[in-house]
Amino acid sequence: MRATVGDRIVLASGHVGGVVRDGTITEVRGPDGAPPFRVRWRDTGEETLVFPGSDSLVQPGRRADGGQAEGGQADSGTQHPRTRTWHVQVTMVEAGPSTTAEATLVAGDVGSLRSVGQARKDPADAANVVVGDEIAAGRALRRLADTLLGQAQRDITAATGVAGHVHG
Repeated sequence: MRATVGDRIVLASGHVGGVVRDGTITEVRGPDGAPPFRVRWRDTGEETLVFPGSDSLVQPGRRADGGQAEGGQADSGTQHPRTRTWHVQVTMVEAGPSTTAEATLVAGDVGSLRSVGQARKDPADAANVVVGDEIAAGRALRRLADTLLGQAQRDITAATGVAGHVHG
C-alpha cells in the first residue's frame, strides 16, 4: 500500500458491527510512500499513526496545485464511499448427535436472507461440541453466501436484460 500526503484512507472495522473510519493522510513516514501514515480522522479531528492492513483502502487526494493526484477521479475530493453494515446472526441447536445452524442476513436494501447447515457426529467420534458448531455454522454460512450471490445474479439480469453470472 502506497500513499501521499492528502490521500484519503478508509479503515473497515476489525469486528462485526464496528465503525468504518476515514481520514486524511497528513504524513507518510515509510520510504517511497509506504506506511506508517499519520492520519487526521474525519469524525474526531484526532491525528494518529496508522499501520494499515488488508481492511484498509487508500484513495488519491488532491495535489497541492489543485489537480488530481495520479489515478484520482475528478470528484474524489467531494465523493465518499457509500458504507453499509449488514448483520449476520447464526443460531445453533444441538440435539443428540446432530447440530443445526441457521444463518440469517439482515441487509437493508437486500432484505433478509436465511440458510441452514447441519452436522452429525459419528458415534465413534469423541464428544466435541465445538466441532459440530463449526461445521454446521460453516455450512449455513456457505449456503447463505451462495444464496446472496444467486440474488446478485438475478438482480444483474433484471437490471440489464442479460443473464448475469457472478463468479464466487
